[in-house]
Amino acid sequence: MNYDIDYLNLLSQQYPTIKSASTEIIRLQSRQKLPKLTEHFMSDIHGEYESFLHILKNASGVIKDKITTIYGRTLSEHDRQILATLIYYPEPKLEIIKNEVEDINDWYRITLYRLIEICRVVASKYTRAKIREFLPEAFGSTIDELIHANTDYGSDKANYYNETISTIVELGQADDFIVEISTLIQTLAIGRLHIIGDIFDRGPRADIILDTLLDYHSLDIQWGNHDVQWMGAAAGSLACIANVLAISTKYSNFDCLEDGYGINMRPLTVFALETYADDPCECFIPRNPNMIRISEHDENFWAKVHKAISIIQFKLEGQIIMNHPEFNMDNHLMLDKINYKDGTITLEGKTHKLKDTNFPTINPENPFELTSEESELMNLLRASFLRSEKLQRHIRFLYQKGSIYLAYNNNLLYHGCIPMNSDGSFKEVTLAGEKVSGKSLMDKAEQIARDGYFAKNGSKEKNYGMDFLWFLWCGCYSPVYGKNKMTSFERYFIEDESTWLEIKDEYYKLVEKPSVCDKILNEFNIDINEFSHIINGHVPVKIKKGESPIRAGGKLLVIDGGLSRAYQKVTGLAGYTLLFNSHGLLLSAHDSFESIESAIKEEKDIHSTLDVVELAPNRLLVEDTDTGKAQSKKICDLKALVDAYRRGTVKQI
Repeated sequence: MNYDIDYLNLLSQQYPTIKSASTEIIRLQSRQKLPKLTEHFMSDIHGEYESFLHILKNASGVIKDKITTIYGRTLSEHDRQILATLIYYPEPKLEIIKNEVEDINDWYRITLYRLIEICRVVASKYTRAKIREFLPEAFGSTIDELIHANTDYGSDKANYYNETISTIVELGQADDFIVEISTLIQTLAIGRLHIIGDIFDRGPRADIILDTLLDYHSLDIQWGNHDVQWMGAAAGSLACIANVLAISTKYSNFDCLEDGYGINMRPLTVFALETYADDPCECFIPRNPNMIRISEHDENFWAKVHKAISIIQFKLEGQIIMNHPEFNMDNHLMLDKINYKDGTITLEGKTHKLKDTNFPTINPENPFELTSEESELMNLLRASFLRSEKLQRHIRFLYQKGSIYLAYNNNLLYHGCIPMNSDGSFKEVTLAGEKVSGKSLMDKAEQIARDGYFAKNGSKEKNYGMDFLWFLWCGCYSPVYGKNKMTSFERYFIEDESTWLEIKDEYYKLVEKPSVCDKILNEFNIDINEFSHIINGHVPVKIKKGESPIRAGGKLLVIDGGLSRAYQKVTGLAGYTLLFNSHGLLLSAHDSFESIESAIKEEKDIHSTLDVVELAPNRLLVEDTDTGKAQSKKICDLKALVDAYRRGTVKQI
């Protein structure tokens, strides 16, 4: 390879001597032979923070598997589970154990030895320098010494090792040490976390999930349609705000809005109670997927709120659709098709009786126009969303760590679909005046979504981007949604369930074929081999109906199995996660999670079943990863620099 002398001179500023460049080559070359770190894939969390946090802490069974590998022959299953729970929840579990154990100092010593051994195993894939980045300020140097000590009988460091543990116990520091090393084990167990969309909605506390992710050591996020809806709301899109509030009222879920983000719901509730005072709003009774018990009075109260914001939602959506014919969403327009005199609606030549005919805020002559009260209400709500510092911080984080798709270690990750035609070609869509399809559609969609949040207020890019964020949430060609329409109005107002049908994009049929998966991978410049996959979320896997998350001969992995309680009656389980370690791909199927409290007190872990998707013929190393390939290029560059130093082409400093 011929190197530009200007590039080598630039590189020499970072590595000014043969010695410094050679040192970096040695460091990088040795790292290439370490085992590949474990990647952890999760999708469609939908606010179920307790299940999410537990799966994150147990690394989809990785930590329990390490405990079994080390202590499977010496500890009972019950004792192994106690040890696992201690690692997941060290502080509360310690309080329980201290009340049950007779000789706590003896228990401390035994437990410290075990935790150090587990930490040593999970640390084995990392360089010592990398581990130091994760070490806590307190006990960091001690943990570093202990997990790298030679503890064979007769070794020179055996006495040092034993004395260190005894001193930790004698000084009353065992609790703090256990907390720190347990946290380190959790961190080292997973090298990279991938969240493939839909952090928000349905479940109670998406904000707690995002607070956790803010501090996670290595992750990326692929946006789901529920995420872009909140991104649009945080940007100030009235249609997105109305949708966020409609879903929150639909699922009796207000903690995230009120307690999490400080959104003032009072203007909406006052408006709803005044506008629909005598309306039972029976079509808008909220669902209760989280088993929250609410009274009949509360149901009626929230039904009024749900109806009030839903009608506003339909109006605001209609305004966007009429302003953007390129969105091709006329099939969402409903309010202009109602016969307000006889309470019917005509769709595709068929007339349906409406279940609810009370529309006090709709002007039949201009059905998509907000009343002055509705406009005032939405402006108040928009101000509340824009002023929520925590919400804005979380949404900026979604933009910082997120994207519509990601190519990573020869896998292609995205939430929804790549819009396709029935013949297998990529569907061509016009976005912001540009015709795009396949990868270019995804890239353009991401660019516009970023404009919707970051572009200057009042600019053409900002306004179009905010409308486009709503389109991404539910549009017919949206790559994060992928259906012909969202039939919210029909489900509320029409008895005939045939009108509720939402037709999936052709992608969902075609992608079952390995050849189509290869075509998509090629479109995104993925080198196709035995470990090239599409990893997809968005569509719940209905185990009850015989569906499998492994499709297209193993080319496609769908890991939305139903973490959300709202889906579990349909799916038959509580979600899938995926692990990609140095040995291959493992799919983890999870049963329902009872609660964090029962996990701590009774060791009720999520029962997970690990299935091997693919085994690597040889153990995968860092050199086989994207990081390794980047390091290989840097090694070549540094070797060229060393050669240039030796030939005198570049001068050492």
